Amino acid sequence: MVKFLIIQTAFIGDVILATPIIEKLHKFYPDSQIDFLLRKGNENLLRNHPYVSNLLIWDKKKEKKKNMFRIIKLIRNKKYDYVINLQRFTSTGIITAFSKGKIKVGFNKNPFSFLFTRKIKHEIGNGKHEVERNIETVTEITDESIFNPKLHPSKEDYQIVSQYKMRPYICIAPTSVWYTKQFLAEKWIELINRTDSKYQIYLIGGPDDKTDCDKIISESNNKNVTNLCGELSLLQTSALMANSSMNYVNDSAPMHMSSAMNAPTTAVFCSTVPKFGFGPLSDNSKVIETEEKLDCRPCGLHGYKACPKGHFKCATTIEIDKLIF
Repeated sequence: MVKFLIIQTAFIGDVILATPIIEKLHKFYPDSQIDFLLRKGNENLLRNHPYVSNLLIWDKKKEKKKNMFRIIKLIRNKKYDYVINLQRFTSTGIITAFSKGKIKVGFNKNPFSFLFTRKIKHEIGNGKHEVERNIETVTEITDESIFNPKLHPSKEDYQIVSQYKMRPYICIAPTSVWYTKQFLAEKWIELINRTDSKYQIYLIGGPDDKTDCDKIISESNNKNVTNLCGELSLLQTSALMANSSMNYVNDSAPMHMSSAMNAPTTAVFCSTVPKFGFGPLSDNSKVIETEEKLDCRPCGLHGYKACPKGHFKCATTIEIDKLIF
């Protein structure tokens, strides 16, 4: 039996974009053991995943270094045939380098890649999606076919959200950790006010998003809006998005959740751009972005807490007409 370890200890979206590796390895090595190392807090994304044998959880907020060495010891004892690192940062490079994996694969931008068995070129902006870049870590032992992200909500997850599916609905994930990745609240309010009354609208997100979404509802005049922030788990939210008439998202984790369910997706890109390789992958998906030629866009690979120029035209110049489906 071949033993694989996949490493992706970044954020929710990054874990979702790693799931094609799980799907592809399972297809080519159906009797293999596929383990996954992720950060504490993201484990529910892959809990009960049909193709993941074991989840290794790294607590990065409490005694990060101590826990890293504990993880290294655990990995070394498991004697993996392949350790596949999808990150480009020092800590996971150390874990990979000292994993005792027979084959250690990762990206050339990782500071410890000189200790890897195989190094894969990672280049942003070359037309490739991050999924394609990730898939390249296993093409040597599979083939060059591309698998899309996929999440596996349980029957219970679908049952829990069935109560919200009694009429046509849309989902809106209006917030983001980064302000410049986040479409303006007043724009979401305009969209909500212009949404056909036949649709129920669900605002989705985590517990920290509840206050912002309450404010959006209070300032809208649509009576068919429900705030579900903090009410559902990540997989339950994904199960809800799966049957939505449309999912409106920012360039953030809910976009990748929608892709992983192959659900209808309208993704609004403000300060970032799809050419970075993180756009939606659903069969029915579209990207909305400003039509103005802004010399300041993109202002960086990741978002900022505020617009560096102070005008945030990459968001304010997007017309709501473009979002109506």
